[in-house]
Amino acid sequence: MKQVFTLILTLISAIGYAQNDLTSKLENYMNAQAAINNFGGTVLVTKNNSVLLKKAYGLADYEWNIKNTIDTKFQLASVTKQFTATAILQLAEKGKLSLQDPLSKFFPDYPKADSVTIHMLLSHSSGLAMGFKELATSTINSDDAYAEIKKMPYEFSPGTKSAYSNIGYYLLARIITKVSGEKYEDFLRKNIFEKAGMKNTGVSNNDSIVLKKAKTYCETEKGFIHNPYINWGINIGHDGVYSTVEDLALWDKALYGTTILSAEMKKLMFTSHNDQNWGYGFTINPFYNQGHQLIAHDGGFFGTMTSLNRYTDDHIFITVLSNNQSASYLIAYGLAGIYFGKNVELPYKHKQIAIDTAVYKKYTGNYENIKILQKDNKLYYQDFEIELLPESKTKFFRSDDHERTVEFVPNKEGEIVKMLTSKAGVIETKNKNK
Repeated sequence: MKQVFTLILTLISAIGYAQNDLTSKLENYMNAQAAINNFGGTVLVTKNNSVLLKKAYGLADYEWNIKNTIDTKFQLASVTKQFTATAILQLAEKGKLSLQDPLSKFFPDYPKADSVTIHMLLSHSSGLAMGFKELATSTINSDDAYAEIKKMPYEFSPGTKSAYSNIGYYLLARIITKVSGEKYEDFLRKNIFEKAGMKNTGVSNNDSIVLKKAKTYCETEKGFIHNPYINWGINIGHDGVYSTVEDLALWDKALYGTTILSAEMKKLMFTSHNDQNWGYGFTINPFYNQGHQLIAHDGGFFGTMTSLNRYTDDHIFITVLSNNQSASYLIAYGLAGIYFGKNVELPYKHKQIAIDTAVYKKYTGNYENIKILQKDNKLYYQDFEIELLPESKTKFFRSDDHERTVEFVPNKEGEIVKMLTSKAGVIETKNKNK
């Protein structure tokens, strides 16, 4: 019995050490993101609801030098879509609408409304255009905005392809209001936020004062500037929700149960409905899933950058929220890489140096799905738009994104046999095609 007890204590100690080591790696990565890339925002990583990393960085208000804190509220941008989709599924479950209902049932004056279904709106297969950025930053009223949006041409015939559409989710928000008889924000608050215990989550408007809500800043060549005015009277459905990392963890937890949605409705939400892997309000197993079951969505709009990632088989939750245009989706990818034991390089300053370009000839060729090209004593990645800038004789960083690097690896004979690529620090090997 004593030996068994000792073994149990040893295992507990080993698990604790491993978790502390993992937390240390996650913290080191984020500290470098803050120091090198000026990350501003909050980050949360959990395993089975146990916190591995929870930390705030940068400023919520640049003018008053007020720091972000864990309970700082951030705009979610397109992460909002999952809440809109949930509300629609709740109405479907109550029999208030059907996912096969045509848009004409709710907006008979909308062009081609007989050909578009709610399912198409949810799964980005409606053919509706991407969005209406110019309207979103104007002072136009709701009715006039709808009239202008109706004039925007379809990208393709409804149901024949798939392409991301903010307009589709804008219309879904209007459908929620029409069917429920409640304002969009009130329906979400009563039926989602309150049920999930999300006390620091709501829908933005242009009048209310929201305590501890971060200001948002866009990065320019001259430094940070305020984001432009956003008309929250019309920029809803696809955008509009604000929240905290802790509230989003409550949301993640709620999605494992049936308080918010039934198992049947969750299955519809988490099923990939087309070749672009769109579920309802989420991407299902996108290409960046690192070989693990992933349900996710990112967002970005004028300084706001967000990422929500649910590795459901592993019960890993990673969310990154930024108010200064930091690349949250890449940071979340790097954090996931660390958790899954991949080789992840810490961010560092990339400096171009001069090297003998005669070596470029050795580097050109195909590395699995990546082409390395040479032209006019310059090296390029995939095409002649992205130049590779040398930081050593064998390692280069991309001209369009300094955080993405490639390193050429020779064999004993000096022949280049593979290339190491890095995205957000996550190292992947690409073998050179023979």
